[in-house]
Parts: sequence; C-alpha cells; structure tokens
Amino acid sequence: MHTKKPIIDIAGIGVSLQTDEELIESIEDAIQRNINCTIAYYNARTVNYVYKRNDFTAILNGFDIVHADGVGVYFASRFLYGKNGLVRRFSGSDFYNVLIKNCISRKRRLFFFGHDDQTLHKIKSNHPDLEVAGLQNGYEYDDDLLIHNINSSSAEILICGLGMPRQENWIIQNRGKLNCRVMICTGEGIRVFSGTKLRGPLFLRNLGLEWFVRFLSNPFKYFGRYIIGNPLFLYRIIVLKLRNLRR
Repeated sequence: MHTKKPIIDIAGIGVSLQTDEELIESIEDAIQRNINCTIAYYNARTVNYVYKRNDFTAILNGFDIVHADGVGVYFASRFLYGKNGLVRRFSGSDFYNVLIKNCISRKRRLFFFGHDDQTLHKIKSNHPDLEVAGLQNGYEYDDDLLIHNINSSSAEILICGLGMPRQENWIIQNRGKLNCRVMICTGEGIRVFSGTKLRGPLFLRNLGLEWFVRFLSNPFKYFGRYIIGNPLFLYRIIVLKLRNLRR
C-alpha cells in the first residue's frame, strides 16, 4: 500500500493510529486505486503470542495495516505514549459493523473464508443487502482451488477468520496470488457478520469488559487467554514502559 498512516511501536509491532473512519478510507483507497491492502489486528492475546513466537513479529509487520483491537492495546498505547497514543479505543467488532454499512452503500463484493458452514450461511440472511461473492469454511479446503474461487468471484474484499496465527500466515503466503484488493484478518470477528458473536451489554463494552462476557460463556476455553493472559499482558506493557524510561 502506498499511503502510510502514523504508527506507534508496541512490543516490536507497528500499530496504526487510524480511527474507524480512516481505516474505511484506506480500504476504499486500495480498491479505487487497484492496489493491495492487507489488514491484521493486534490485541492483548496477540501481544502475548509475539513474545512466545518471535518469528510472528515479521509476519505482522508484513501487513500494510495492523490496527489495535480492544481496550488492552488502547490503554497500553496511552500508558506508553501518552497523548501520542490512540485517540480512542478501537474495537474490531465495532469496526466490522462500520465496514458492513460501507460495503452495502458502495456495493462492495466480499468473500468470507473461515469458521464453519453454519456460521457462514447466516451472513447473507443477517445482511441481505451485503454482496457476498463466496463462502469457504476454515476446516476443509484446498489452497489452489480456494484461490481460484476467490479470484473467479470478483471479490474486492477477503474476510479471513481462521484464527491467529493461521489467518495471518495464510494471507502473507498467498496475497500475491489473489486478485482481491483488500484482505482482512478477523478471527472470531467473522461472527459479527453472521450475527452470532456474543458481545454482552453495551455498558460492559464501554467499560472494556467485553472479554469477561466471553470468558463467562466458556470459562474452560478462555481461562488461559484471559485469566492468565491479561495479567501477563499488563506485566509486559509495564516492563516496556520501564525500559523506555531508562533510555
């Protein structure tokens, strides 16, 4: 992508300072100028994974845009950079609703890759005006055939929800073979399109506790991610701040 937006460094990853509106502008710019734009997200879990797998740093930094996802990275940006951090919290789940409205108004064609068939087939019924160019679950697929189907569909935007790090690896490995202009990693965010993602009440989201609703829905699945992962993330951000103060 030719137009770079301001970024800040959080644990070695260049995180975009773009707002929802500016990210939509970048997506439209890529489509209209016929250039590629790859987009990944960066949340507390991703930060922890970067510490676990150093090679993932290069993969994430290979994306054109890495946007902050959730309250954790927002507070980390303010803690590390003060007023030069994010101007407001950026949530991928909130952004996807903005993206849906933009795609409907501009008649953008989207190809959805990830999750299961049941989830995917709810997208069109949940958003009947959305131009769905194609669907492919994330469990049974052949790369060559999938790439052919994406290119044949004339999709302008690929929504990839394989989960981290599979989705990032897949896009980096295959972006040169794809004709679609915009490739977005969404993880479980693909459920926002199908209307099946559990988000909890708005007041909890505003308090930055959306993760707690997810944890309560399946404590065994999310215990490591949140109950262990969140304190570990906070510790690592504090260590980064102390290192910066010593410089």
